[in-house]
Amino acid sequence: MSRPVISATGLFTPPNAISNAELVQSFNSWVDKYNAENAGDIAAGVKQPKAHSSVEFIEKASGIKARYVVDKEGVLDINRMTPNIAERPNDQISVLAEIAVNAAKQALERAGKDGSQVDAVICAASNMQRAYPAMAIEVQQAIGSQGFAFDMNVACSSATFGIQTGADFVRAGHAKTVLMVNPEICSGHLNFTDRDSHFIFGDVATAVLIEAEEVAQKDHWNILGTHLKTQFSNNIRNNFGFLNRGDPSGVGKTDKLFVQEGRKVFKEVVPMVAGMIQSEMDRLGLKATDLKRLWLHQANTGMNRLIAERVLGHEATEDESPTVLDTYANTSSAGSIIAFHKHSGDFKAGDKGLICSFGAGYSAGTVFVEKAH
Repeated sequence: MSRPVISATGLFTPPNAISNAELVQSFNSWVDKYNAENAGDIAAGVKQPKAHSSVEFIEKASGIKARYVVDKEGVLDINRMTPNIAERPNDQISVLAEIAVNAAKQALERAGKDGSQVDAVICAASNMQRAYPAMAIEVQQAIGSQGFAFDMNVACSSATFGIQTGADFVRAGHAKTVLMVNPEICSGHLNFTDRDSHFIFGDVATAVLIEAEEVAQKDHWNILGTHLKTQFSNNIRNNFGFLNRGDPSGVGKTDKLFVQEGRKVFKEVVPMVAGMIQSEMDRLGLKATDLKRLWLHQANTGMNRLIAERVLGHEATEDESPTVLDTYANTSSAGSIIAFHKHSGDFKAGDKGLICSFGAGYSAGTVFVEKAH
């Protein structure tokens, strides 16, 4: 049985960034327009007036300061308030596959691999562009892989679920090299006219190469153990789909976009994830002092701070639990992989860390790793 390892990661960041100040200016202008257009109904008590947002409110609520998006103009246009992403003809690569390929090429290059050496491709993400054909198969074609490919969606935990799936393929002998990509165009599923959530998400793509140890480069990461957990909850939901989409644009159908009950999510997810991490550490014989770093899902600074404190036994430093949320915002499945990609270069042989994601479902996944060489 082959031992699975992580040999490389890749990251694609869209060129367009939106600061909180820019987002707030656009949102507040939309609010003024909405209140003026509905002044009669508001005065009659038929509708409630919309309230302004602020930079201070966003940063206190989330820790987010900016986000990258595939289309900035459409998001900030007060007459649109949603990204304007042109549909492509079927003979062109899709937007989701394109950004996944960009991240994949970087991971392959860092691992000294060619796409033809990839046996399996997994596209693991929250925000899928279509039902079929699978984006993973499109990525497979674009990189020149001859194996098999499929999509999987476990919301914000998709990457850790994808890593365990890829590792299982390696252990079972079904593949030697598995490419797992996380293209997330979260802005397309976000209600930019909702004060409580208009700031949460950003767009990005990440990639992880999982390989059998005997074919991986020496500079790799041993996978010490993985664990997955799901527990049904309605507190984070997106109902958009071909069976219940209502208005195809989703406009006016707020439950067809991202919706959540943030306070309930915080209260329920923090103990669930912290307990799951501790149980897996006990199973693997690891202590908090064995972990140099936690690469946690980037959803909310308060959640990460509390989870890290419960795991480590003290308030984590930025080095122990790095943040990319401030510049990337919540990028769903890609968040923990961005943190790992950007904040793992200083690890030496024997150093250990944890990649952990959690989100809608509820779902959560842990991947404990150790630097090999």
